[in-house]
Amino acid sequence: MELAPTSFDQLGLSPQTLQALEQVGYKTPSPIQAKFIPIALTGRDCIGQAQTGTGKTASFVLPMLDLLNLEDDRTQALILTPTRELSQQVADEAHRLAVVHKITTACCVGGRPLKQQISQLQRGVQIVIGTPGRVIDLLTRRVLKVDNLRFVVLDEADRMLDIGFRPDIERILRHCPSERQTLLLSATLPPPVERLAQKYMINPERVDMSVKTISGDTIDQYYIPVDPDRKFATLVRLLQKERPQQAIVFTRTKRGAEGVFKRFRGRLPGAAFIHGDLAQSARDRVMKRFREGKIRLLVATDVMGRGIDVSGISHIINYDVPEDCDDYVHRVGRTGRLSSVEARGTAFTLVCRDEGAQLTSIEKRINRILGAYPLGDYESQRPIARRRTVQDVEPVIVRSTDELSEEEEFGGMLV
Repeated sequence: MELAPTSFDQLGLSPQTLQALEQVGYKTPSPIQAKFIPIALTGRDCIGQAQTGTGKTASFVLPMLDLLNLEDDRTQALILTPTRELSQQVADEAHRLAVVHKITTACCVGGRPLKQQISQLQRGVQIVIGTPGRVIDLLTRRVLKVDNLRFVVLDEADRMLDIGFRPDIERILRHCPSERQTLLLSATLPPPVERLAQKYMINPERVDMSVKTISGDTIDQYYIPVDPDRKFATLVRLLQKERPQQAIVFTRTKRGAEGVFKRFRGRLPGAAFIHGDLAQSARDRVMKRFREGKIRLLVATDVMGRGIDVSGISHIINYDVPEDCDDYVHRVGRTGRLSSVEARGTAFTLVCRDEGAQLTSIEKRINRILGAYPLGDYESQRPIARRRTVQDVEPVIVRSTDELSEEEEFGGMLV
């Protein structure tokens, strides 16, 4: 079996790009980078499947830096992402990696001043990163010109289709030159993504770095049986016991995220919430404070979770069991990225009595049975009745009985 490259100078990148990598401190390519970059450098269309947070952005930005015409200030690359936050992350990473290149970039997303983005495009921008809705707006206004595009990147393609962007993506791709390189990156490749690739890509090569057991080496994963009316109290007890460095609590709905946050507001410093209905300026402020470590507990929805890539997250808590197994993968993938080699991430899922089937589906997806997490004297110590095979897991939900006092409820919850 051919060994994967272990250094960036084995991937075919130019000396200039290798110099940039040295300046920003990149030492060793991640598995997706090692496989994807050499293919992208050939100019072929390529599909890369890998979990979010595994270095996918550099996988397409680095080849792009080598293949762009640096003397041409017209738009040569278009990168589409599902959320404003992810667009900004990609833009920041592209800017960082282009430290020795003379590359101009623009982040074109809704919720930010349109006039400023139009002005940037009129001055000349080589790489445009944006969300489909704003990109279509700029195309319609004829200020984003794609006649000279050499690259189109569909980042987090599965999520873009999940949230209804397929018509917009197809409309954008129809505007793009047929002679182009198309790169598609996705954590999963469900049939809609496959159909999109078949329609708009030319004999793409595939790089599958998806994991069958989700981050098993760096993330400890548990479930906690709970009654619906005890979920918040259980969350508080869990935080008191674990005292996370920085945590995300995932809810299924925007209303749920606000509801959980409101019960912490004014009683737990460093808590905040984020979802798609917040004004962009508010979302930007929340994410800035979260990255700076000023927000220690962030309550978020799944769509927003895709745009959160912060290395200090020690804990993920699924306050609501995700409806889709792949959403579990994406949520849990937010942790396990601490800078310390010894550090591990931890993920918890609160499971109600009628959600046993959903828990089993998640376990089948990750090929791993989650252990029940004991909360000490907070819950009955009756054993959890489970069969040993993934297919037949039948958790017995045990009711918690004691109540939290007002004085102890929010004490000692964070490090």
